[in-house]
Amino acid sequence: MADELNAKFASLGIEDAKAKEIMKNKKVATALGEIIEESGASGEQQKAVVALLQSLATKTKDCKDEAAKANRKLVSRAILEGRLKTNVQVDAAWKYVETAGNESNDADLDKESGVGVVITDEQVAAAVDSYIEANKADIEERRYKAVPSVITGVKALPEMKFANPASFKPIIDEKILKLLGPKDERDLVKKKEKAPKKDEGKKGGDSATTNTRSMFSEGFLGNLHKPGGNPQKYEERMKEHLEFTGGKVFTRFPPEPNGYLHIGHSKAITVNFGYAQYYNGKCYLRYDDTNPEAEEEVYFRSIREIIEWLGFEPYKITHSSDYFDQLYELAEKLISKGLAYVCFCTPEEVKEQRGASADGKSKGGERFACSHREMAVDKALEEFRAMRDGKYKPGEATLRMKQDLSNPNPQMWDLVAYRVLNASHHRTGDKWKIYPTYDFTHCLVDSIENISHSLCTLEFYLSRESYEWLCDAVEVYRPAQREYGRLNITGTILSKRKILKLVNEGIVRGWDDPRLFTLVAIKRRGVPPGAILSFVSQLGVTTSTTNIQVSRFENSIRKYLEDHTPRLMMVPDPVPVILDNLPDDHFEEISIPFKPGSPEMGEHKVPFTKKVYVDRSDFREEATDGYFRLAPGKSVGLLKVPCNIRVTSFKKDESTGKVTEIHAHYENDIPFKKPKTFIQWVADAPSHGSPVKIDEVRLFNQLFKSENPSAHPDGFLADVNPESETVLKGALIEKGFHEVKQKSPWVAPKSAEEEKDGLRGKEKPGAPEAVRFQALRVGYFCMDSDSSDDKLVLNRIVTLKEDSGK
Repeated sequence: MADELNAKFASLGIEDAKAKEIMKNKKVATALGEIIEESGASGEQQKAVVALLQSLATKTKDCKDEAAKANRKLVSRAILEGRLKTNVQVDAAWKYVETAGNESNDADLDKESGVGVVITDEQVAAAVDSYIEANKADIEERRYKAVPSVITGVKALPEMKFANPASFKPIIDEKILKLLGPKDERDLVKKKEKAPKKDEGKKGGDSATTNTRSMFSEGFLGNLHKPGGNPQKYEERMKEHLEFTGGKVFTRFPPEPNGYLHIGHSKAITVNFGYAQYYNGKCYLRYDDTNPEAEEEVYFRSIREIIEWLGFEPYKITHSSDYFDQLYELAEKLISKGLAYVCFCTPEEVKEQRGASADGKSKGGERFACSHREMAVDKALEEFRAMRDGKYKPGEATLRMKQDLSNPNPQMWDLVAYRVLNASHHRTGDKWKIYPTYDFTHCLVDSIENISHSLCTLEFYLSRESYEWLCDAVEVYRPAQREYGRLNITGTILSKRKILKLVNEGIVRGWDDPRLFTLVAIKRRGVPPGAILSFVSQLGVTTSTTNIQVSRFENSIRKYLEDHTPRLMMVPDPVPVILDNLPDDHFEEISIPFKPGSPEMGEHKVPFTKKVYVDRSDFREEATDGYFRLAPGKSVGLLKVPCNIRVTSFKKDESTGKVTEIHAHYENDIPFKKPKTFIQWVADAPSHGSPVKIDEVRLFNQLFKSENPSAHPDGFLADVNPESETVLKGALIEKGFHEVKQKSPWVAPKSAEEEKDGLRGKEKPGAPEAVRFQALRVGYFCMDSDSSDDKLVLNRIVTLKEDSGK
């Protein structure tokens, strides 16, 4: 019986492995044999047709209705003739036959199973829009948790019965993204933390020193293999690897030097350098410079500076181009083993070979081999050397790996290993006419550099198979690639192309404009490297992409700055206050702590004189209930000044209506009474260096108005916030600023995250962005790089409290 069924299956072109799988279920196998017999099916069939016949067998394996079973051939023939194309149609057709029995006929079967009914993507989109609108409140409340029910609900709509099942999810995903914006922390499934095991400490032999919990010792990173624990096809390669590494962790951070790093890269830097550092290992900074047409020296320099700023020191700085000669030899070895060939197909032809339509707009067609795939080894070597020697122009020839076209993973569909560029390289000059691709280079250079843990983001998950395949194909040590979820910030853009548009159109000052989320911009804004490291540590590392709202990122920065910055008095919009009862030459020195309650931060002295400046917002022309600052007749305290002051009069500019001068009485002639509030001030004492004049104070808000600028129907530029920056002129700050500047970067005690992860940034003394402080009641600020000896420009890093309007 089994041999007879196998013969029938083979007659349809069902491969042995698939036939064995079907034979595991005797009822299904028997039913499929009967269907082949009764339908008269013969000759090899497409896999989709066989799958539908198997589906019919599964539906009918337990059928005891003889009339329905006798008419089952109507359904199987409709499948063979191509009238029934989906499981939904097959299901409807069988239900019709079960109901109609001996009355079954082709015409009614076609009608009941939707033969000839075409539901376009536009119709599906319209149905999705209608469903979402009807259930909008529930979806907005449940957010992405509602997606499965949306898919189920739309599919259940009568008019969608015969729509292509594959069309629902991408359309629904697009509509949900437009409604809700990208996923963020509200959409993450929170897992309960496991209690630490007794004596749990750091992994890795001599690196185990404490029992602290860390992002590197738990979760995704904590579950990684120990050095030497990644399996090999060639065991001797592991012995060679361990001899080189000494059994230590070896990682690498491999940026492409074709743009500035952004906030997402801060996680990759921390993961790769931090993981190696935590286990007393090594981490390379390796520039992936295989595309000379897009690389510039400014990017190489910027990447190195950002890594150092974050506090990491590379074990070695290398370039993929360092290994071009070795990579070329490995490419010839791959060809010699019959595992690579030179392809002369156009990009469009390659897409068709991979199952796409000629225009590249639709997928799902049959994959087929390139006509050059069976090129003889000698011929392939000859042609590859011709590529190397400049015989072919860019696009005329590529070296492709001979992988597995039947594999469902597109990363195994004969990837390109080398292409002709004829471009001069910044390091190798004009030596090469051909350059290796990322898919060929990355795993092999990981192998050459003896990487124990090749840590990358989740979009490279499918590449793991081709990564391992190539290492084994050329018989080298196989590193272990492992993938974690990347970090995204909502409410901004990270695309190089889009940022370039903002720069070129003058919407931002440059790639380091503090409103952007490139790391050079975040650095210029004044965000400490330690705050970024702390933020990444708090998020941890998982296999889920982390989408974080800007407000949460800023709140993390705010908490870090609270513990790490001194405090100064700053007056953004100054108004002079004349203390009429003090002599013109009155002078006192007032001691003010850099941080109240933290004596370790130290203190400084500021002058107090007859004339001081207060902020315009601290004065009202008339006092009202609940208002405790400056107003006529009201007594108010000046921070740390022994006596209160009381307003006696004020002057206004008649043309603008603004108060230009306030006169007050210094209450040194009456017993001190604690006021309702104290306000900040800056003394007018030029001979003592007070006040310090500020040329500009730049107040930054979000650059975009929405959480997902790219989803704006008129393009992301239409979503730019016209109030993303406000510039204040004429602000004043107390002379303590000079001491803060001299001592910056300010060194404060390590935070809990810094202690457990061993991470802390490394800022250069004298760097403007490292001169940061809290302006009392105003916000956190730093010097901007536009500052000079005679011009002080400040950036607001973050406000003191989260803006409820964000």
